[in-house]
Amino acid sequence: MSRPPLPPFTKETAIQKARMAEDAWNSRDPERVALAYTEDSRWRNRSEFFEGRAAIVAFLKRKWSTERDYRLIKDLWAFDGNRIAVRFQYEWHDADGQWYRSYGNEQWEFDERGLMRRREASINDVRIAGKDRRFHWPAPGPRPADVAGLSEKPF
Repeated sequence: MSRPPLPPFTKETAIQKARMAEDAWNSRDPERVALAYTEDSRWRNRSEFFEGRAAIVAFLKRKWSTERDYRLIKDLWAFDGNRIAVRFQYEWHDADGQWYRSYGNEQWEFDERGLMRRREASINDVRIAGKDRRFHWPAPGPRPADVAGLSEKPF
């Protein structure tokens, strides 16, 4: 199985890969998301370290059971060969209705088939009031074309 676009990435294909990842994560479908990763993909997410698609699915199920009404925007930060770095923001609320905006950076490494074999994510959460939310579109689902990315809307 391959997952175009394939490395080595150009600016255009790196942007496309980041947007494809954003759309998949906004689906909140762990099995769909996991298909973009190698069978033995290695992850660091905050302080958690794990490996493999089954662990990715379990992680995402747990994540989206607590991070409710999740909406994510990713923007390309840098790329070289088979590596891409993105910055992102996402908003969500907990079971008590407290909203958060999570800020982060990810470093990705892809195999020759375009599957991600390594993902490292650093993320910080900030409490926000519901009135301060920036991301308003029907979810789960991809970000609409008329919703600006991060480069158009500063932190």
